[in-house]
Order: sequence, then C-alpha cells, then structure tokens
Amino acid sequence: MKRTDTIIIGGGQAGLAMSRCLAAHGIDHAILERGEVAERWKHERWDSLHMLTPRWQSRLPGWSYTGPDPDGYMTRIEVIDYLERYARSFAAPIHNGVSVHALERDGWGFRVRTGEGVWHARTVVMATGQCDRPNVPSMAAALSPYVTQVTPDRYRNPSQLKDDGVLIVGASATGIQLASEIARSGRPVTLAVGRHTRLPRDYRGRDILAWFDAMGILTETTAQAWDVAASRRQPSLQLVGSDDRRSLDLDVLRNQGVRIAGRMIGAHGRRVYLADDIGASIDRAEVKMHEQLDRVDRFIAQMGIGDAHPAEDRPRRVIAPLAAPGTIDLEHENIRTVLWATGYRRNYHWLRLPVLDARGELIHDGGITAEPGLYALGLNFMRRRNSSFLDGVGADACELADHIAAHMPHRRMVAA
Repeated sequence: MKRTDTIIIGGGQAGLAMSRCLAAHGIDHAILERGEVAERWKHERWDSLHMLTPRWQSRLPGWSYTGPDPDGYMTRIEVIDYLERYARSFAAPIHNGVSVHALERDGWGFRVRTGEGVWHARTVVMATGQCDRPNVPSMAAALSPYVTQVTPDRYRNPSQLKDDGVLIVGASATGIQLASEIARSGRPVTLAVGRHTRLPRDYRGRDILAWFDAMGILTETTAQAWDVAASRRQPSLQLVGSDDRRSLDLDVLRNQGVRIAGRMIGAHGRRVYLADDIGASIDRAEVKMHEQLDRVDRFIAQMGIGDAHPAEDRPRRVIAPLAAPGTIDLEHENIRTVLWATGYRRNYHWLRLPVLDARGELIHDGGITAEPGLYALGLNFMRRRNSSFLDGVGADACELADHIAAHMPHRRMVAA
C-alpha cells in the first residue's frame, strides 16, 4: 500500500500541468497513467493530425515553445515530444502502465485501487480530460454487421479502410479533416453535417486564434459567460492546422468531391436516414461566424491596429446543396465504412463516489466537486473557454493547486 498527499489520474497535458503546479507548492504527489506520457497522442490519434492552435499557443506552467516556427502547427509527433520533454523538465513523478480500477472514499482521504496495487491520498485530481472515449450514438447498433464502423481513436490513415465509399458522420474539426484526407485518397466520401462552428484559418492577416487570444476570448471565464451550459455544448471549431494555412470548410470539401448531406438521424441494416436540415445548419454556422468576425473588426478599430488587412477579407458564403439525400442505401452506393466523428464523452466507470449526474457527467464547480478533496482538470470550459486546450489547462491547474495547498497547511513553497 502506497501513500501520498495527492494522486493525479492521467499523464497527459492536464496531469503534467497539475504535477508542475503541485511541485511548486511542495506537495507530495504521484501521477498514475494507464499507458505512458501522451498516451492518447501516441495510440489514439491519426497519423496526419496537427494541432489546431499555433505552436506559440502551447504554453504550460514553466514551459513554452521556443522553436523556429511559432506560427505553424505541431504535428502529432511534435506534441508527443513536447509533452515528454515537459515531463522530464521537472522530473514529473509519473507511474506508467498503472490502470485505475476504483476510486473510493477512505476515511481521511481516498483509496485508489489499481492494477499495480492500492494507493491512499488526501486529495485526488482526475486529469483524464475532455476527449476520453468516442461518443458513438445509439443508432450505430442498428447498422448491419457488414458495415465497418470506425471511430477517430482507431483511425490512422486511409490505407486501413476498404477501397469503397465512406460515410463520415459529423462536420466539426475531426470530421472535416478526415473527410478531406480520405477524399484525397481517392475514396468516395459522404459527409453527414450537423451543428458546426465555421471559422477561417486566417482573418485580416493573422491566425483567427491569434485574434481571439489578443481579445481575451479564449480566457473568458465561466462567470463571464451568458450561458455556460450552452457554451460547453458548442461543437469544436471547424479548423485545420496545416503548413499552407488553408481554411477547410464545406465548400472546400465539395470541391474535393465530398458529397454534403444533412444530419444522420437513424439507421436500419444497410440504410441510413438523414435530416432535411443541411441548409439550416449552414445558415446557423454562417451567422455565428460573422458574429465572431464582427467582434474582431470592432477590436481592431478600438485598438487602432493599422497593419490589419481590410475588413472585406472574409470567406465567401457556403451554399447549401440543391438536393441532399434523405436516405442512403449503403450497399447500393458501395459505402462499406461509417466513421463516427461525433465527439467524445467521459467514462468514469471506476469512480465510486456520488458526483455524477444522470448522464454520467461529472458535477463540479470549476473542477471542484462536492466530494471534499476530489478535483477534475482538462474538461471543456471548466474555468475558461480554453480549459481543454493545451494552452489553457495550465492556468486552471495552478488555481486548483492553490486550492489544494490551502487545505494542506505547513507545505513548503519551492521556486516555480
């Protein structure tokens, strides 16, 4: 049996950021990681994946990008190296290959049962993040077993797919990137489009996220949000990180040969059913995009930024297809694969404490649960809009570390 002050579950960006902040407080702790540092980046992401944020937007406590191309986008391999070097930079106390089987209350603190034995700690930080498990809708079970179903955590590159058509469900960041990549491999692609948030990669001479950073949009807190729950339900930004800094939207995909269709609403055998709502989805995304670009324009005018490109530098309107299918016969159209780009969910099957809602999501206030000493980190808009970003998790981690330290008196402070 092992004891420590704080156990961190998860050795990704959130767990490492928390470890760095706890170390600054002199709090004894251990990171329990089911695989190894950057496990999901190593084994659950596709080969060509790039970060959606520029390299300079990769700031962690005591760590930042110092390479020659700050405005480019990290590849999957770069992110792995970045996080591994970060862990080494402060000798993070990480225990690799330790799967958590149960977390339960134990008198003075918590008992964490793992495949490698039992740990006891006063406090626990669940740093398993936002993208835990693919969120595959229940209608997937109604598809024929002859249809191959793939989730983004299992997809690596087009070569693993059959040489037939592919239906991709979901048009946020993951869906549009995979639709583009698979279409370029020569396979016919149909994209079922639901709610999405369209934005240009560059606007008025700068990366759109550089404007959002300068404006403080990404660090807006939950207290500043009009409706936090609605903000947390917003789909991920329809962006792609690439060397040519291209924007990727439905028009670009259509020019690549991708067939654009409405939201998938059902399935039976080898037949899928689509809503007649593609026009409405596109219209909502257009309105939202122009609202955001209007905010950038006002910021530029207020700050007197003279080197910004003209305000007319806006992407052209996406036109809804004249005829989108309501039903697709997968067998007739030779579509053998359905790829679910429908987001992620959290999986707390090991959590033996009453802190989950009816949907199985964690109940918390800025990462602080109602169970004294139990915290979470890396969730979507947990404290700020960028709480789940590589660039945003650090601020949340330091604030939660301060909260933990306040409940652990007589801890020595060490240099940050």
